[in-house]
Amino acid sequence: MTDSQAVSHDAPWPPLRHGQVCYGATFFNISSDGIFEEHETPTVIFGYALPLLEIQVLLVFVSIALCHMFLRRIGIPQFVSHMLAGLILGPQLFDLVEFSADRLSLDVPGNVALEGMGRFGLVMFTFLMGVKTNKRAAFHINRRTIVISVTSFIVTMTSGLAFRNFRIDKVDPLYMPLRLAPTERTVISAVQALTLLPVITHLVYELKIPNSELGRMAISIAAINDLLGFINLIGVSYVGTYRYVSPSIANRDILAMIILVLVIVFIVKPTAQRIVDNTPEGKAVPRMYLYATIMTAIAASIYSDFFNQMHVLGALLVGMAIPDGPPLGSALEAKFESLVTNVFFPISITVMTMKADVLRGLNALDDISFNIVLVLFTLVVKWTASFVPCMFCKLPIKESVILATMMNYKGFVDLCFLDAAVKKKNLTQATYTFMIIYVLLNAGILPTIIKALYDPKRKYIGYVKRDIMHLKSNSDLKIVTCLHKPDNISGAISLLQLILPPNHENKDRGVIAVTALHLVKLVGRSFPVLIPHDKRSKTRLLQNSYVQTMMLAFTEFQQENWESMTVNSFTAYSHEDLMDQDICNLALDHLTSMIIVPSGRRWSPDGLYESDDIMIRRVNTSLLERAPCSIGVLNYRGYQKGKKKTNSTINVGVIFIGGKDDREALSLAKLMRHNPRVRLNVTRFLSGREPDKSKNWDYLIDDEVLNDLKATYSTVKNFSYVEKIVNSGPAVATTVNLVAEDNDLMIVGRDHDDDSLDFKGLAEWMELPELGVIGDLLASKELRTRVSVLVVQQQQQHE
Repeated sequence: MTDSQAVSHDAPWPPLRHGQVCYGATFFNISSDGIFEEHETPTVIFGYALPLLEIQVLLVFVSIALCHMFLRRIGIPQFVSHMLAGLILGPQLFDLVEFSADRLSLDVPGNVALEGMGRFGLVMFTFLMGVKTNKRAAFHINRRTIVISVTSFIVTMTSGLAFRNFRIDKVDPLYMPLRLAPTERTVISAVQALTLLPVITHLVYELKIPNSELGRMAISIAAINDLLGFINLIGVSYVGTYRYVSPSIANRDILAMIILVLVIVFIVKPTAQRIVDNTPEGKAVPRMYLYATIMTAIAASIYSDFFNQMHVLGALLVGMAIPDGPPLGSALEAKFESLVTNVFFPISITVMTMKADVLRGLNALDDISFNIVLVLFTLVVKWTASFVPCMFCKLPIKESVILATMMNYKGFVDLCFLDAAVKKKNLTQATYTFMIIYVLLNAGILPTIIKALYDPKRKYIGYVKRDIMHLKSNSDLKIVTCLHKPDNISGAISLLQLILPPNHENKDRGVIAVTALHLVKLVGRSFPVLIPHDKRSKTRLLQNSYVQTMMLAFTEFQQENWESMTVNSFTAYSHEDLMDQDICNLALDHLTSMIIVPSGRRWSPDGLYESDDIMIRRVNTSLLERAPCSIGVLNYRGYQKGKKKTNSTINVGVIFIGGKDDREALSLAKLMRHNPRVRLNVTRFLSGREPDKSKNWDYLIDDEVLNDLKATYSTVKNFSYVEKIVNSGPAVATTVNLVAEDNDLMIVGRDHDDDSLDFKGLAEWMELPELGVIGDLLASKELRTRVSVLVVQQQQQHE
């Protein structure tokens, strides 16, 4: 029997049939007959491409799930689980590659389909990261970001290349050719010097700091560093091809990349912008354009790969050319994000990691010892080269440490870079294995360190008093009013009208500076963006009906009260879990004394309950925890019939129980007292028992505030003060309902002095706990009185 006959007889693959495909010069089957197969051994099922791919994908996701089931408990990112799954399925344990080898035929690798899925997933994920990146934040270039990025890249690259030929004669020629050692060290230096934009984008969003100053600076530095890396990559590729392949091919490749960039800038980008401009507001982008965009990204990847560049490069460039946000960016994310992120991307990472052979790396430890030292050396150099410029630019020490740590983070594009290097034989298998383990440790440890060092709430800590109670009488009152929907506009303006004095009575008071912030839930953009509205605003932004309605309403309001107030309008496109940070950032930048937000409970024009907006309530809850100033949550039910007339009296009631929040609510009500339309009714709830004044400092302050109030307004019309004794939870609820019947607007504190009243039984039945006990009673669906309520929380002071 000949060798060919023996191979044919013992072949593990089934005979060819009509469902087959050609790979090179070899044919193999795609799908089997399932349970109707008549072969003697069950393993013959893996001789078909589709069943083999299915078992491979199943093993990948089972491994990922098992790893992440334990790692998520200690806060390790899921990216690390993807890599660990690859190591588990690699040669050191299950060796999925060896299991799949020769399953389809002798000439076709068994993992060819899995590799294809991995490459496609990486292309799509990189493209979507480019689409979602906020280009305004990425290329917000200033002197500080340029100094940090250029210094960190050049110093690290130069330091690494300085040891390119160090002890080159000590390299074992049996391990690798001597000419490969300098190339390998160059690859290591380049990987360490690079801080890639998609990787930092992924990290910053995972840390939930994209709209913080630190997150935006990291993105801007990464964008510049990425540009330097792109130029360096093209240059190194050109020199290598020119020297070792052919000068003509090198010139062809560089010309091809220039053509690609020009096509993207002058054809793809204007076409995408035209699609956005021609899509009617509120309408979806036609599917044809979505598929055409995806095909363009895939074609650009094939193009860049054909001309000897990283295949993800073309997809990234196309993604950066697509306008982020609605309608095109959001449509691409909504359609492809879930599939790519949860299916294709994990396969991509696992497939690349699967090629690492830990046992071979351990056997060659002596041969790669210098490379290990080089990686650790460049890691320290990179951190130092990032930290020193941060200090030079007068950043705080803690933020400088965090930023320098972020610049050393490695991720999925670094894996792609290493994978391309090992395929081109610029990296040995042992060094590749070590670099995979390095990226694994880097991706697992650095985010944990950053989370431990950085507290997003830290910048909002209130060391300076920003509230109404401590505002000087002649100072400007700065208010940020937040709007989620057009329904919120009337409530916000109605409240501001009560705070405003008539124009002719504004001699001794500062103006009221209102910042109207329209919040839009973000889809299709990784980074929030804050857009100011003025004469320079882009036409398309002003075409948004919600924004236009808000601007017209507040512009008219300002014109009616031009001597007493100023208005600035903004729109914040943000994710739900980051809206509170956008509000806090704006309030911090404008030195605001109070933030006013809608409660999220919607009422009909007749004052009847309609629905609760859970998203708005979650934003309010987060905002109450970190607001840098006082905050008021408005539950607006409209005025009773006839109250909208400009000369009608508005009864404003204050329930005073005790504590700093009640004192802040009273301070706001005293501002409204200057409005001739307002009648102020203050009701103090007492428990009937005498408190220990020597231990209750708040009680003494409350008495002082109320005595001052009575002395100032006791002889003034449109003012009343009464005290009521309530000694149980049901009595509190009944009295609150009675007080509400006599008022159009109630202003109450969110929290109260713990020793003031007995709220037993009320706290357990709250529907809206973010409003506090009294606020929840006044916003209740069962309350028949049509009264609006503003729940006030004074600025949180921290030690």
